[in-house]
Amino acid sequence: MDIQRYYHDHTQIFRQIDTLRELSRAGVRENAVRISEIITGTASHIKLHLAAEDRVLYPALARSGDAQVAAMSARYRGEMQGIASAFAAFVAQWRVPSRLVADPDGFRRDANTVLRALFDRLQRESVELYPAAEAV
Repeated sequence: MDIQRYYHDHTQIFRQIDTLRELSRAGVRENAVRISEIITGTASHIKLHLAAEDRVLYPALARSGDAQVAAMSARYRGEMQGIASAFAAFVAQWRVPSRLVADPDGFRRDANTVLRALFDRLQRESVELYPAAEAV
């Protein structure tokens, strides 16, 4: 299975997370508009990425004939629902520049939690799920 698109998506999402970290360190208030733009762009990218996984990757792995890979795929799919919900709430809260300006510490706290969970998940996919997908 060719999954280079998924790896490429991860690279782009990692870059967006890094940009959010840099802008946050440089000042949430001073960079509120740009942070808002990056959050919105990241959300769009993640939405497309998740849709591709749901429509193509997970069903293909479920039909792979490899019980371990199918079970891993089901586990990953289920886990992502919670992460996706947390990320959606993060986006809803922090996509508005005035909210970033009003509560930079709240943004940093939420970003550290939600973006860390997202980053960790993408890392696990890259080292466990995608190599398994390539092997079937």
